[in-house]
Amino acid sequence: MPPSPHRSPPRRRAGEARWSYRESRFDGFITSLGIARNTHTDRLLRLEDAGLLHRRDYRTDPVRHAYLLTGKGRDFFGVLAALNAWGDRWPADDSGAPVTMRHTACDHDTDAQVVCSSCGEPLRPEDVDVRTGPGYLPRLLDDPGVRARFERNGHPEATAGR
Repeated sequence: MPPSPHRSPPRRRAGEARWSYRESRFDGFITSLGIARNTHTDRLLRLEDAGLLHRRDYRTDPVRHAYLLTGKGRDFFGVLAALNAWGDRWPADDSGAPVTMRHTACDHDTDAQVVCSSCGEPLRPEDVDVRTGPGYLPRLLDDPGVRARFERNGHPEATAGR
């Protein structure tokens, strides 16, 4: 049963975020997602192991957990929003988007956009060169195929001095 629109949401600690349609509790996920408990348990454990969620007890007798986003989980939201926008554009049928996002700050429907962090222009594949960064493993550049891929992008200096 969906939560009552007349019931106040449970209080959260500062900085905690709900996710998946404003749900953070195991039983609420089961109800809203319609998946088997064992499948959901496995998925939550994997998300926890990956550092996207952390578990917090909200009841002790019996023990019940809330699953809350970590900083890494919050950062992953952009990936999910981009996948949602792609799904609304390509696999969706003519009946429209199955899920929409509303930006609460301006109260308008929105979708994810990938833009340049410097100038704000949309990023398109033909407008982006990929270069090695400071964290790129130098031993990978020993492979001529890897080196050639970066040099093909027109930036041999990206591999110079390594």
